[in-house]
Amino acid sequence: MELANIDLGKLFVSKTNMRHADKSPDVSDILPTVKARGVIVPLIVRPGDDEGQPGMFGIVAGARRFHAATLAAQETGEAGPLPCAIMQPGDDAAALEASLIENIARLDPDEVAQWDTFTRLIQKEGRSVEQIGQTFGLTDLYVRRVLALGNLLPRIRHLYRDGGINVASIRHLTLATKAQQKAWLALFDSADDYCPTGQQLKSWLFGGASISTKHALFPLDSHKGKIVADLFGEDAVFADADQFWRAQNEAIAAKRDALLADGWAGVEIMEPGRYFHAWEHERTPKAKGGKVFVTVTHGGEVAIHEGYLSSKDAKKARGQESKTGATEADKQAARDQRSETTSSLQTYIDLHRHAAARAVLTDHPGVALRLMVAHAIAGSPLWNVRIETQHCRNESIAESVETGPAETRFDEQRRAALALLSFSPEEPSVAGRNGKDDDTATIFARLIGLADHDVLAILAVVMGETMQAGSAVVEAVGAYLAVDMGSLWTADDAFFDFVRDRQVANAMLREVAGKKVADANVAEKVKTQKAIIRDCLTGSNERKQVDGWVPKWLSFPAASYTARPFATLAKWKRIEGRFKNLPAPVAFTMGVFGSEPGDPYSIAAE
Repeated sequence: MELANIDLGKLFVSKTNMRHADKSPDVSDILPTVKARGVIVPLIVRPGDDEGQPGMFGIVAGARRFHAATLAAQETGEAGPLPCAIMQPGDDAAALEASLIENIARLDPDEVAQWDTFTRLIQKEGRSVEQIGQTFGLTDLYVRRVLALGNLLPRIRHLYRDGGINVASIRHLTLATKAQQKAWLALFDSADDYCPTGQQLKSWLFGGASISTKHALFPLDSHKGKIVADLFGEDAVFADADQFWRAQNEAIAAKRDALLADGWAGVEIMEPGRYFHAWEHERTPKAKGGKVFVTVTHGGEVAIHEGYLSSKDAKKARGQESKTGATEADKQAARDQRSETTSSLQTYIDLHRHAAARAVLTDHPGVALRLMVAHAIAGSPLWNVRIETQHCRNESIAESVETGPAETRFDEQRRAALALLSFSPEEPSVAGRNGKDDDTATIFARLIGLADHDVLAILAVVMGETMQAGSAVVEAVGAYLAVDMGSLWTADDAFFDFVRDRQVANAMLREVAGKKVADANVAEKVKTQKAIIRDCLTGSNERKQVDGWVPKWLSFPAASYTARPFATLAKWKRIEGRFKNLPAPVAFTMGVFGSEPGDPYSIAAE
């Protein structure tokens, strides 16, 4: 046969084609592919002389592709040539055979063959699951289910293709570890042992609490718990699962530390029961920022997957590497741009830091005065003062801030300032009144009659009410005044509800309970680790009580638990250098409480 590209207008469906009688064949299954890729498989054609249409070519096989290309051309207005294999003229029998073979070959391949094709498209051609689904007219769920066959040993895939394993069993086996698959094959080959299938296979994989000693990462001779072995000593299990997990988690944590010390960019310990799918990741060497993923089964088996990045992170890393002059730090930053905190948690942090910073600000009116002057310099010509409302849609965050010790302390100072101005103590604020000229004159007259230290006390409250939450100003004030969050904040339910990152939870656990406890629970769920932190803060469940703990996020200056972005820390880093070698602040007590300061508000005292 001769291969050639033939214009769409020179093609017609031959009488020898099995679909000649189909005036409008259904092409909905292949039309998306033709639109996206064009016609890829050549049509089989022969010269139209035998059918009285000289200069034309009759389609022997490929009529549906021809109709799909025609519809695509009508929609786009563009009709390109189609790839064709031209047969020799005059052989009707050969044309009929070609049409028959072509249509029989259209039967879908088995799932194992599909898995082989999909895997090559992902690993060699860089296709995504969504792109594969679009090309073949399949759902994303179907493509992922086929790709899951990659978790199987080759022999199990062959047994499935040959009909030796049913669909229900194969889907359960895709969730099994390699060791479990080998054990199942041994049962499958045995003439005497029962081989579980279907639902019984799922129970065999996940049922029971016995944990084989083969899965232990720690030396068995150092294990203090009881080990039960069979008569032959070939198979042994741990009698106490809790003791096993404590020792196993410590070993996992030690392995993580060793991998990080060995230069890996990161080590992610996945939640027990979650599976690592290689097709969702790309091989990435250590030198290019590759990470290590650690999977832990409910049966205690640990698998180490070295040198991978998620497809998303790998794509970002390649984009960063294409930039000339990019440092290794820049490349690593591009690999992991997921924020350390959720938006709700960031709001919680911003508002609590704001409340604490302005509470301490009332003791330092000299600082407030300078801050007010800075507002006057950088603000609008009219200086339209507005109150920071601490607005938050989340009721738990709003309640946490409103009832916290920092807000309580600031409210006491606010009420004192209102009393000095002869306002009702139930007024919501001192500043932001924006009244008429007469109102301004009245307030001015009252201020004239007050002592300087009282005016400065009111000024500190006004500055606290107009300081923007979540801004670099809060970071500057809090860091310069060395705000002690331990006296102004207490861990509450709202805070723990927003902590959902396993890596962060384990780092907090290490702060509160120590490295040994944190390592012993490194693979536990976030909920479990947070419960231990709570026990340490309250002294419950025989935990030693820890007083005054403040997470790094809330301390002044701010710090983070991971290398991932943290908005609060970024704000502080931008201004940190401007606050070096400055004189220490001088505390001030509002005169309304009975104190009578000398001149703490003066420039010299600062």
